[in-house]
Amino acid sequence: MKGWRERENEGAPQPIARHAEQTNTMAYQLSLRGIRATANDRLALLASVLGAALLAGCMSGPPPRILPPGGTTTPPPTSPTAGRLQPASWAEIGGWSQDDVRAAWPALQASCQVLKKKPEWTRVCAVGMMVDAGDLPAMRSYFENHFQPYRVINVDGTDSGLITGYYEPILHGSRTRQGAYQVPLYRRPVQLGKGTLPARGELLQNPAMRGSELVYVDDAVEAAFLQIQGSGRIRLADGKIMRVGYGGTNDQPFRSFGKWLLDRGEITPSQATMQGIKAWAKANPARVEEMLNVNPRFVFFRELPPNNDGPVGALGVPLTAERSIAVDPATIPLGVPVFLSTTRPLSTEPIQRLMFAQDTGSAIKGGVRADFFWGAGDAAGETAGRMKQGGKMWVLMPRG
Repeated sequence: MKGWRERENEGAPQPIARHAEQTNTMAYQLSLRGIRATANDRLALLASVLGAALLAGCMSGPPPRILPPGGTTTPPPTSPTAGRLQPASWAEIGGWSQDDVRAAWPALQASCQVLKKKPEWTRVCAVGMMVDAGDLPAMRSYFENHFQPYRVINVDGTDSGLITGYYEPILHGSRTRQGAYQVPLYRRPVQLGKGTLPARGELLQNPAMRGSELVYVDDAVEAAFLQIQGSGRIRLADGKIMRVGYGGTNDQPFRSFGKWLLDRGEITPSQATMQGIKAWAKANPARVEEMLNVNPRFVFFRELPPNNDGPVGALGVPLTAERSIAVDPATIPLGVPVFLSTTRPLSTEPIQRLMFAQDTGSAIKGGVRADFFWGAGDAAGETAGRMKQGGKMWVLMPRG
C-alpha cells in the first residue's frame, strides 16, 4: 500500500543487508522491508516505511516487459533492478495442479474491481465473475483458458529471489492516556506543514506534537513495528476495534533497529528478527528509547472506518490473508494473478499457490521479489517475522 506499507523487514534471521536502507528481514521487517508503510513505510517493519503514495498513482506503473521466446529486453534506466517476463507453459508451473485456487476467489474479485476498467481485463474479469467459485475444476480451467503464464526473470537472468512476509498488527490501546496506555500514535500536526521534519527524537520534543495524539498504546516497541507496517488495528480498552492507517512521514531515511543491535553485538544474526528485537527490548527496558531513536523515520497515522476487511494495499483494495502479495510494479503490474512457489518460514515445507499482486513496498524491488501477506494478529506476525525464503514467480496475463 503505498500508504500502508512503510515497512522494512526488520529483523531477518540471516545476513542483514537489503535494498536501499535495508537490512534484513521479516514481517515487521523492521529492518528490511524497506520503508513500506505502503499495507505493507505497508505492515518496515509492519510502515513499510513505505513511501506514501496515492492509490491512483499506484496503478500507473510501466507496462510489463514481456519477452518473446528466446528474446531479451533491457529494463529502463530508472529501474535498474526491474525484472522481465518470459512466456511459459502451465506445465512448467510446479504445484499449479495441487493448489486449491478456490481460496483465491476473494482476491480475484478484489483485483477485478480495479482491473475491469482496463480494456484488456474487461472481458476476463466478467467471465471470472460468472465461474462457480466452489467448483475447483471450473476455477482452474478459467485461469488456464483465459491467462498466459509468464516466468518472472531477474535483471541478471536468474529466476529465483527473496520472499519475505508481513502482517497487520493488533495492538492494545485507549483513546485517552490512562493506566498502561502511555505511548501515543500521532496524526500529522497541521501546524508543521508539509515537507521534511526533524528526526524522531527531536520531533517528539516539538510542542506542535502535543494535541495531535490519535490513540495511546501500551508498548513502544509494538508502536514502532506498527510504524514499519504502516497500518493496523487497536483493540481499545472498551473492547471496540479501531483501525489506523498510514498518514504520512517526516521524510527521514529509515534505519534498521536490527542492524544497529547486530553491529553492537547486542543480538546474534539468528536473533535479528522481530521476535528477537522484542526480546532484547524486554530485557533492556532502559535502552528502548535509545534503540528507537536509531531510526530517524517517524510515521503518522489516521483513523480508518471500522470494517472486517483486510488492510487496503497499494491497488486500493483490501488484502486477502495468504493470497495477497506486495511486488515491484516496475516488473509486475498491480492487480494481476501471480503463482508463487516458495517455502514456509524456516522450513522446506512448500507454499505453492495462486496469489494476487495487490500491494507494494519500497524495499520490494526487483523481479522475483515479493512480500507475502499473512493476515492480522500475533500468529500472523510470528510467521511473517520469520519469513525470508527463496522463491519463484509466474505472472498470469489475459490472453490476447
